[in-house]
Amino acid sequence: MSGREPLPLREAAAEVAARLASAGFDALFAGGCVRDEILGLEPKDYDIATSATPAEIRAIFPRARDVGEAFGVMLVRHGGRQFEVATFRKDGPYDDHRRPSHIEFSTDREDAARRDFTINGIFMRPATGEIVDYFGGKADIDRRVVRAIRDPHERIAEDRLRMLRAIRFAARLDFTIEEATASAIRTHARELDGVSRERIGDELRRMLGHPARARAAALVESLGLDHAVFGACLIVPAHPRLAGLRAQAGVAEALAAWFLDRASLGAPGYADLAAPADAVALLRSRLLLSNIESDELSAILDARAAIVERFDAEPVAGQARIVARPGFDRALAILAIERPQDAPGWRIRADEVLPSRVLPAPLLDGSALIRAGLRPGPEFKNLLDRTLDAQIEGRVRSTAEALAFALAVRDGRGG
Repeated sequence: MSGREPLPLREAAAEVAARLASAGFDALFAGGCVRDEILGLEPKDYDIATSATPAEIRAIFPRARDVGEAFGVMLVRHGGRQFEVATFRKDGPYDDHRRPSHIEFSTDREDAARRDFTINGIFMRPATGEIVDYFGGKADIDRRVVRAIRDPHERIAEDRLRMLRAIRFAARLDFTIEEATASAIRTHARELDGVSRERIGDELRRMLGHPARARAAALVESLGLDHAVFGACLIVPAHPRLAGLRAQAGVAEALAAWFLDRASLGAPGYADLAAPADAVALLRSRLLLSNIESDELSAILDARAAIVERFDAEPVAGQARIVARPGFDRALAILAIERPQDAPGWRIRADEVLPSRVLPAPLLDGSALIRAGLRPGPEFKNLLDRTLDAQIEGRVRSTAEALAFALAVRDGRGG
């Protein structure tokens, strides 16, 4: 397909399945793509489950790559697309609570039985659309229910992250979690603390990156999984900040809003809004936030504190410096939810003092002070800051005026 447009995703996946079928193997769409098609959603990818072994898959698709051959998973490229093609399998014990110690190639029924939830354990024959459903997944989709396949305690024991996955599916699809499954999650909630911080963080990012993030947060709290996220359990009656975010809000913005929703009720360890650095340090360690995510979270919480605590009392230059903070507009978006009576005025004033949200390039720098005979030292920063403030406020308009102003400040004659 070099130089050609890729085939439509489903068409390419169906052709892969058809080639397996023409070679005498069963080949079915599996899991989430089937669930999404039943719901009328457009799948983002298609997984194919087959009776062909990895060696047999490679014989049909010689350029197939091994992405987990020990688990029967091959990556097949076709029509400008790529697909995971996995052999029907039965899993051995999950000794590490994450992955099976070994697998056995098996049947489609046993392959469905090893999966997490009934809504993800459905197969479809691509050519006909026939549903192959051994555990009532189609009925659960119709009832809009997330239910574990067979014993929910066993499914959770195999991989404790499934507790968060249940919440993510329920929130994203607007489903409820079936009571036996929810009860098992409550029972095992503290065991989530034993899951790697990286895996928990990745799952939380997927929840918080979706517009249904507030419902996900409420489920995390109501099922007792917030201890693994925040180090404390608290059921928050409502999440106005989190629910009020724009649909495209990023992870840092969502974390800030969730933290503030909890802190507003005095959640243990989260009531001190004057110390956003403590919140960032805790969330960074518990969710393994990247440097970029940590910086963004810090910028939002710092900007919010600056707006609430001193924006109105600052002179023009001080207000401009707050507006220029990288988290200002995202902090203001959260404040528009929590303080709707104040936020419009703050936004109007921000647009007046610094519509670009970027401070002007300074008219004066340290080298100009050195040329004027000043020796570098602690006073430099103060002189440059005060001169920039005067520039922002329109009291100096040229480099010569800026230098004269700085010298006057140095000599105690102005500023």
